[in-house]
Amino acid sequence: MSMNDTGPDYDVLVAGAGPVGLMLATELGLAGVRVLVAERREEPDTAVKAGAINTASAEAFERRGLLPAVEAMLPGASRAAGPARPSVGHFGGIQVPAGPVDEEDPELRGRGRSGWYLQVPQVEVERILGRRAAELGVELRRGVEVRGFDADETGVTVHLDGRRDVRVGWLVGCDGGRSLVRRLAGFEFPGTDPRITGRHAVVTVEGAEGLGRGWQYTPAGVYVHGPMPGRVRTVEFDGPPADREAPVTAAEIEASLRRVSGVDVRVTEVIGSAGRYTDNARQATTYRRGRVLLCGDAAHVHSPFSGQGLNLGLGDAVNLGWKLAATVRGWAPEGLLDTYTGERHPIGAWVLDWTRAQVAVMRGDADSRALRGVVSDFLGSRDGATYYVKRISGLWQRYDLGDGHPLVGSAVPGLRLDDGTRLADHAHEGRTLLVDLAGDDRLAALAEPYAGRLTLVRGSSAGAGVSGLLVRPDGFVAWASADGDPAGLETALTRWLGVA
Repeated sequence: MSMNDTGPDYDVLVAGAGPVGLMLATELGLAGVRVLVAERREEPDTAVKAGAINTASAEAFERRGLLPAVEAMLPGASRAAGPARPSVGHFGGIQVPAGPVDEEDPELRGRGRSGWYLQVPQVEVERILGRRAAELGVELRRGVEVRGFDADETGVTVHLDGRRDVRVGWLVGCDGGRSLVRRLAGFEFPGTDPRITGRHAVVTVEGAEGLGRGWQYTPAGVYVHGPMPGRVRTVEFDGPPADREAPVTAAEIEASLRRVSGVDVRVTEVIGSAGRYTDNARQATTYRRGRVLLCGDAAHVHSPFSGQGLNLGLGDAVNLGWKLAATVRGWAPEGLLDTYTGERHPIGAWVLDWTRAQVAVMRGDADSRALRGVVSDFLGSRDGATYYVKRISGLWQRYDLGDGHPLVGSAVPGLRLDDGTRLADHAHEGRTLLVDLAGDDRLAALAEPYAGRLTLVRGSSAGAGVSGLLVRPDGFVAWASADGDPAGLETALTRWLGVA
């Protein structure tokens, strides 16, 4: 064990340098926390995974000044706002049209500079966060795997393969669905067993002219051909694969595609992004055990349908980051870190059910076909398409942060101040924002003792409908006033920022 006279080697060790681990590391780095990220891969994973981030994730990037870098990665057609697209996504392969969406719905109006989701590959998100983490002084070690650890009341001794142990204050498992950290720490991980085998690959295929375009349902399963040239996906309802880690071969993809489609195709070569997945849906009962925490897929696993996993994990990271940083820095109010599980666990449970429901409508049996017709009709309606967009965008998410103004507990609106700045422009340093839109010196007086933890933003915003806001670093409103009355603000400050 390595332990010097001044304390741990690092305040936090993050196991895993995927986008969730790197997002968490950047949030911690902003607060001056000493972070080590250990990643077993020598190089970033370039496999095709999630292909988009939703509005909630885009707003998190905007608050940290990273949205321009994300937007620079978008293909030209994806720069248009959400309503300009013919489809806003799919539910179990059922395409949801953009046309019926109520763009004036209060939860959608004015949200997101680039629309309801941004089509940017996960690998690019990872690169952007990796660069930012390096700028903040986060140490990233590649080719280094966590082999085990010993946790006690004062910290965690982490055993790294072939290297000396490191002593850290906290260990966070961002090491994916088969998380070693989760297993060794003894987290309970209940859920439902896998019933499908999904396969995806970019291949060279002969006889593709006989395949349908888009999502195709058959009695044997589901397949997708395109839109990327050579990209195929199949879903079969015959249980999980015998060996999920074995290389995906051309013969395997060909056999699956033939079984599901009934078309006499020949797959001659796998040229990229081949993999398998299941609908295994499990969630840790808590995201914290002492000084060990879970984030992202380490805390919850589910099928990839509708691409919710990346966004769910990024939401976990921005919720946990400032709370863990406050705990490390010593000013966190009692119980702050435990609100991470309390706030994020219900969101994760919803995503698991969202993906389970999609599997239910994809089956080839008569009951599922009937259900698919009903769901298709609903999603093609104004109410249905709007409901879908609000769900996949992440804008439905609320936390129980107390009574009072309707904004309390919701994500902060994208306010534009009369000086030309956006509220997000004032959040780049990762602090709580106290927003005074009425020139009320009482707010400034309450903010003064919290210098270093809080940024006071004074200005005006025509039509904002509020005179003051307290916005947590994760973008959620902890207090709001419509009439300039600061009642409840002092209580909110103490609840989230501790005693000044």
